[in-house]
Amino acid sequence: MIRALILAAAVTLAMTASADPQARPGSEEVDLQLVLAVDISYSMDPEEQRLQRDGYLQAIVAPEVMDAIKRGLIGKIAVTYLEWAGAFDQQVVVGWRIIDGPASAQAFAAELQSKPIRRAFRTSISGAINASAALFDTSGLRSQRRVIDVSGDGANNNGPLVEPARDAALSRGITINGLPIMLKRPDARTMDLDNLDAYYHDCVIGGPGAFVIPIKDPDEFVPATRRKLILEVAGLPPQWILPTGATIAPAQSERIDCLIGERMWRERWDRN
Repeated sequence: MIRALILAAAVTLAMTASADPQARPGSEEVDLQLVLAVDISYSMDPEEQRLQRDGYLQAIVAPEVMDAIKRGLIGKIAVTYLEWAGAFDQQVVVGWRIIDGPASAQAFAAELQSKPIRRAFRTSISGAINASAALFDTSGLRSQRRVIDVSGDGANNNGPLVEPARDAALSRGITINGLPIMLKRPDARTMDLDNLDAYYHDCVIGGPGAFVIPIKDPDEFVPATRRKLILEVAGLPPQWILPTGATIAPAQSERIDCLIGERMWRERWDRN
């Protein structure tokens, strides 16, 4: 059933999607260009960072992800791994790599695993989005879909406001998905939100088929990341792939304040 849906989605994309407006003549074509934008701010403790990294290491080589890639019209995707923290702290850890099967996926995972995990100050989702969007301009690739996948454990509190950054990316036909990490009990001192998934839903994600998959337990890192990659590779609505009981953050009856991160930082600064 899942394989049939993936194939159907691929055919639909071929019939309805126009050529990538950023495409360059002669550049290599892939089904998807995907930026994995990963939070390394100090609000993420070392164990959370390890779990986050392991989630991607295991998901990128998962058989289900390989199957989704092979069933694309071209049968290959391009992925890059970006770490981010403050407004001027974004670092490409693994550059653009073509993944077309187990060997190239294992090579990507091995390269990522060889890199040290670092930590840095502040949380600028807007900076992550802007830096990620710029990576498509230098990929040397063309595709019908371009996706930024933002994972993190806090709201934007540094740099440009998040909504204009999101809207600028969406205006270029880029989709933004979210993987909010919600393992800690909310605490104003650490600037954690009890509704971070709602924040991501209202303030961060956007574009065709955009979704949020919150992680609320350490054991969810690998399965959630794997489900996310399948959705992104196949270009399917979340409910078509996720097993019964999986959590997708719903729309809220009232939109969250997208300046909440900046307000919390200001209140913390004033207290000190």
